[in-house]
Amino acid sequence: MITIQQKPVISPEAEKERNRKKQVSYNRKARFNYEIEETFDAGMALAGTEVKSIRSGKVNFVDAFCRIENGEMFLYNMHITPYELGNRWNVDPIRKRKLLLHKSEILEMKSQVDQKGMSIVPLAIYFQRGFAKLEIALAKGKQQHDKRHSIADKDRDREERRGGSEK
Repeated sequence: MITIQQKPVISPEAEKERNRKKQVSYNRKARFNYEIEETFDAGMALAGTEVKSIRSGKVNFVDAFCRIENGEMFLYNMHITPYELGNRWNVDPIRKRKLLLHKSEILEMKSQVDQKGMSIVPLAIYFQRGFAKLEIALAKGKQQHDKRHSIADKDRDREERRGGSEK
């Protein structure tokens, strides 16, 4: 007698929880120094000990940037602290890492970077369905006066929140 196994039924709440993004770290300076035009989600080619380090939040985005080379995208200068228990399997903390994107997305970003002089900036790193993902953005650098406007807007918003909570 042959029995057919059925897939387990997952409640909608459990499915939503499974697909939820669990943010590990984000690039604080990116939104201040750049005007974000469009964002993309990219997978990352990582070593096992790097994943463990990222899960514990030991990631630094200072000076990190993305570059397209030979039709592939790479992430440079993102520091992932070596895993304490990783011994010989640890890799260089600042090595270049390949980003996993669709070819059409890479070509779209390449054309934007070449024509409009935009940059590709990492914004955040998170886990989704057990995979480490990187949120990257096509961004245009802000001038000094644009940064002053951003600071003034933040100050104004902060004052409004303070004024609204006192009443």
